[in-house]
Order: sequence, then C-alpha cells, then structure tokens
Amino acid sequence: MKIIINNTSQQPIYDQIVEQVKSLIIGGELQEHQMLPSVRSLSKELKISALTVKKAYDRLEEEGFVTTVHGKGSFVASTNQELLMEEQRKEVEADMEAVIRKARTSGMEDDEIRELFQLIMEDE
Repeated sequence: MKIIINNTSQQPIYDQIVEQVKSLIIGGELQEHQMLPSVRSLSKELKISALTVKKAYDRLEEEGFVTTVHGKGSFVASTNQELLMEEQRKEVEADMEAVIRKARTSGMEDDEIRELFQLIMEDE
C-alpha cells in the first residue's frame, strides 16, 4: 500500500492516511477483505507515530471502509457501492467548489463559468 505523507500540508497526517486509503479502496487498488498493513508496520514505514496510524484506521472503520478483527488486523470492508458512490460524489463536489472559487477569484462572472462548464461538457 503506497501512502505519501506531506509534512508541509495543513491537513493532519491521520487525515492524509484516511483520504489516501479511501482513494485506494474506491479506485479498486485495495480489494474487499484485503488486509491492511499493521499499525506498527505502517507507522515504521511512514516514520510516524503508531497512534497516528491507529487514529486513521479508527476513522476508516467509523466511516465503514475498514473492519478490524482484534488480534488479526484491519481489513478492507465489504464494499457498499452506495457508500463508495457517495464518497466519490463528495470528492467531485469539493473539486468543483474549488474550481468555482478559483474562477471567481480570477474575476470570472457566474455566466462565464457556466458557459465554460458547458463547453467542457460538450467536448467530453
């Protein structure tokens, strides 16, 4: 499992892990029932505290992406397609909000943004 930590990011490290593991699950790189690295091994690999990895795994479990079996480890949960689709929609929505903010900051009017969006949609 390839996780990259950005130490200069404002985003907490545990949150970076959560987001990247979710992306790996949504993208199909991590399969249902696949075992995640142990908390200790991932913390050593990333050179971070085991408590940070534990916090990330706990968050993933709370959100339904991972199940933890005491003494055996953490595994990718059985996929709930609705949950995965909702997560993807949230990511797309956040990306679109960022683009709209950038366009408005650049001085574009809402009509121009809509027109550009329509042009891009037609090309796809």
